Amino acid sequence: MEQTNTAAASAKPIRCRAAVSRVAGQPLEMEEVEVAPPRAHEVRIKILCTSICHTDITFWRMEGNHPSIFGHESVGVVESVGEDVQEVAVGDMVLPVFAAQCSECPDCLSDRSNLCTKMPNVAGLMPRDRTTRFSSVSTGEPIRHFLSVSSFAEYTVVDITHIVKLDASFPPAMACLLSCGISTGVGAAWKVAAVEPGSSVAVFGLGAVGLAVAQGARMRGAKRIIGVDLNPDKFDVGKRLGMTDFINPNDTGGKTVSEVIKEITGGGGADYCFECIGSTSVMAEAFQSTRNGWGKTILLGVSGNKAPIGIPSHEILRGRSVIGSLFGGIKPKNDIPMLAQKYLDKELELEEFITHEMGFEEINGAFELLTQGKSLRCIIWMDGAKEMDNGV
Repeated sequence: MEQTNTAAASAKPIRCRAAVSRVAGQPLEMEEVEVAPPRAHEVRIKILCTSICHTDITFWRMEGNHPSIFGHESVGVVESVGEDVQEVAVGDMVLPVFAAQCSECPDCLSDRSNLCTKMPNVAGLMPRDRTTRFSSVSTGEPIRHFLSVSSFAEYTVVDITHIVKLDASFPPAMACLLSCGISTGVGAAWKVAAVEPGSSVAVFGLGAVGLAVAQGARMRGAKRIIGVDLNPDKFDVGKRLGMTDFINPNDTGGKTVSEVIKEITGGGGADYCFECIGSTSVMAEAFQSTRNGWGKTILLGVSGNKAPIGIPSHEILRGRSVIGSLFGGIKPKNDIPMLAQKYLDKELELEEFITHEMGFEEINGAFELLTQGKSLRCIIWMDGAKEMDNGV
């Protein structure tokens, strides 16, 4: 405790580079920002590397979120800690995660939920005092946080409830992947759907989350895993991660995707369908692709609007269900270390998801790759592009 208070007392503001989003949908601007010291229950982190998730793209395009420092998939090292932080110490390798786990509220204590009710996300601000730790060096103007992480900066401040500690020997690029997309997909197959051996699965959208769903379903013993995507370039990596069949919605001979899935599954439809795009029309088609009696549709995609899903009520009466899933049901502090161990045990594939690596100054190029569907995950090294620790 003495070390914690000493670190808190000695911490000073830091000036560093950050990729700031000032105008919706426009390139990020590399700026010098000031990062305040961590307050009670907070940790200041030196980011080692970060990546871009489609959720970053969704909010980057939306009005009302600027100026902001986006980014929520990353790994870093603890630079300083605030008072009452005992879980981590200076020098520890940590994942800042958008989902909180206070380990005290009814949701955190229940196996039925991973939505911490004590620490709800506060848009653009730190969760406890609802202020920001970022400001512009040139103007002094405050800059908004994003999803309690803000990893598009060389340093960031994160509440301890949003931090997972990993062993310092774990490869940073692989750790970065576990902080959002891959954990979301694998967790959805394992924890939300609880896919059974021999079952059939359809995955709509073969980005990193959808491909991670396929891998999780394979690990659970699914017999048939159907991938649905407009980009046939995703099919090869899908096969390597466990997919058995592929559907391009533009190449179905006039049939709907749900009709093709029912044909593939012998007429009944898939036992489980995962929507990983964030399109309400695709959500409805995923539901139509499930079988009567027990078909389950799991919604993972983040939609930029609040449009309703068109599902006839009488069809739900026939035993099918729809469930939403934030972060794949993952409880960060409990489950991410388990997934990290599965990677070390060679049960979980992570390297397949990394298609590009860049330096921090190239971050806008990484945005373009993802929006054009040319990358799964681009690792952005804050100190410049480098080879991954595993030699890839």
